[in-house]
Amino acid sequence: MSSQSISELQTVDMKKCMPVASNMLTIGLAMLQGARHEHMHSLFQAAESLELEIEIRELRKSSDVEGIDALVLPGVESTAMRIASRSEDLYSAIWELIENKKIPVLGTCAGAILLSQQGLIDTKIERNAFGRQRESFQSEIDVELNGQSKFQGVFIRAPRFTKGSKSPIAWLDNEIVGVLENNIMALTFHPELTDDLKFHAWLLNEASE
Repeated sequence: MSSQSISELQTVDMKKCMPVASNMLTIGLAMLQGARHEHMHSLFQAAESLELEIEIRELRKSSDVEGIDALVLPGVESTAMRIASRSEDLYSAIWELIENKKIPVLGTCAGAILLSQQGLIDTKIERNAFGRQRESFQSEIDVELNGQSKFQGVFIRAPRFTKGSKSPIAWLDNEIVGVLENNIMALTFHPELTDDLKFHAWLLNEASE
């Protein structure tokens, strides 16, 4: 057998041993404050139900946003989020990524506030509009996302949309508490604090497409 034939066989054998390209999704999660671990749990549970492979990348500095397929902005006091991120310019990198790459985004509570403040959604929002911590509550809301359904919304120092949206998806009685504008979902409640995975499943489905 010629040396060329041996080389060709070795190349074929090596190709057989090489791993197939992964279809794993990389979901970015801003890790400054908020219910980060609850979001992680919900994302992994949703991925399992959808039979998707995901990895969750903890976003702590601007370079961490490179290559993510979707983004979660958790809820916490929005001023604290901005102050904590200044040293690493994390949020400026996040805003640039959302505008340029059009990745799907899920922003909850203060995450929704930041999206509105940055002009990434048209719907305006007011901080702590439902009252302070002691006024936190849980209530059934109506959701229209891939059909109509009910959802137990958890409102903690919740903001409030201050004008009507052209793209509402969730209502507390007649009040809009969730909007979906293009690829960005903004919610004034905390879906990660329930066992209902519909909002995290939406994010993963959008990323997989």
